[in-house]
Parts: sequence; structure tokens; C-alpha cells
Amino acid sequence: MSAPLGRRVSAPLGRRVAAEVIGTGLLVAVVVGSGIQATELSQDVGVQLLANSLATVFGLGVLITLFGPVSGAHFNPAVTLAAWFVGRRDPDGLAVRDVCAYVAAQVAGAIGGSVLADAMFARPLVKFSTHDRSAGHLWLGEVVATAGLVALVFGLERVRRAGPGPIAVACYIGAAYWFTSSTSFANPAVTVGRAFTDTFAGIAPASVAPFVAAQLLGAVLGLGVVAAVHGPDRAPAPREAAVPHTEPEPEPEPASS
Repeated sequence: MSAPLGRRVSAPLGRRVAAEVIGTGLLVAVVVGSGIQATELSQDVGVQLLANSLATVFGLGVLITLFGPVSGAHFNPAVTLAAWFVGRRDPDGLAVRDVCAYVAAQVAGAIGGSVLADAMFARPLVKFSTHDRSAGHLWLGEVVATAGLVALVFGLERVRRAGPGPIAVACYIGAAYWFTSSTSFANPAVTVGRAFTDTFAGIAPASVAPFVAAQLLGAVLGLGVVAAVHGPDRAPAPREAAVPHTEPEPEPEPASS
């Protein structure tokens, strides 16, 4: 992530919302489109998942790099809510208005990205998924995936190592595709968007709410991990304290004759 996630960046809200809509939309288009392409090219489920995960890793890294300087490249309501919580005492932190705008943009973008992917492969533009993902072990997978993502993003920020963020986040999501039972949605907006496509990457609408609940729980646990490892976040110093107070210079003594 190229911008401090707990703070507003300098771009106007309209531009930041546009970045979140487009970025989240393209992310879902990558996930859904690569899933469709994989199933058309191979009948092996392992190969399909490999193709889907690799495309997501590359696409996510590029999108974070591209849109990070504008909006922080959240693309994820769990990350946005965590950023608001972390920066809630900071005068430059995300306001509630920013959070509402970001989350709405992310959900709208995710749905649009799913429709776009279906359109590119001549599929029905909106066909709700029949892929049921309702099981306790899948919810646990989402808790773990989201907790790890939030811990990574905000842990990097706490140690002032946000530079490698795009690569680190993309690599983590790629790994979580394989080590979690749920294949790591880890994103409420993406989860909603993927309900609109009855393809490899889809999720049945009835499975969405438990996934989102698990992701939000994971975000809370992820922030707990950051606090446990790096210590509690300190409230920012008041602005006045940063202004140096200088003592008046003593008047020069008169020269002796």
C-alpha cells in the first residue's frame, strides 16, 4: 500500500472513490475472468486454482502499485474499517464520510468487475452463483486469511515498511489461496461481487453473509496481532506540540568605548 492507510491522502474524495471503484472492479475482473479462462483451458481443478491464484497475485500487485498513491488501494471494506479504527484519534485519519464512500465504491466496483468478466467471456451478465460455501472450516479459513492480511498491511505500516506492500500483499493472497480451505476471499466487497457470477470463482448468495462475518472477525483479530507484536498504537501528539517554541534572543550589549 503506497499511502498511509490510517490517514487521508491528499487527493480529493472524488478521485479516491474513483480509484477504489476501478481498482476493486479490476481486481474482481481478474479473479473471475482468470477462473473462467482456467476452466475453459483445463479440466484439472489443481491447474485451475493455480492459474486463478497466479493471475490474482500479478493483478493485485499491479493494482496496488497503480492506485495506492491515490486512495491507499484498500479495495476491501475490512481494510478500510481497520484503517478508520487505527486512525480514529488522528486529525488526519479517515472520516466516517470517507469510510462510507470507500465501502460503497468497493462493493459497486466488485459487482461491476464480476459483470465485466462475464461479459468478456460471453457469459450471462448476471447469474447468481450456485457454488455453496457454507461450512465451518471455510469460515475459519476466512478468519485466518483476513487476519493475516490485516496483520501484514498494518504491521508493515507500523514498522515504516509500506514500500514492499504491493509485493507482500499480493504474495500473501497468493499463498492464502493454497493454505486456507476457503481459497482466501478475505474481502467482503469481493465476496459480494463473486456472488453475481455462476463460474469457478463464484459463491452462492446464501453463503455471503457468514463469509463477511468471518472476514470482519478476522480483521479484528489481525489488528489484535499487530497490537500484540508491535505494542498499542499511540495517539498522535497534538498539533501545537509540534511547533517549536523559541526563546527570544538576548539583546546585544553596547560596545565599550
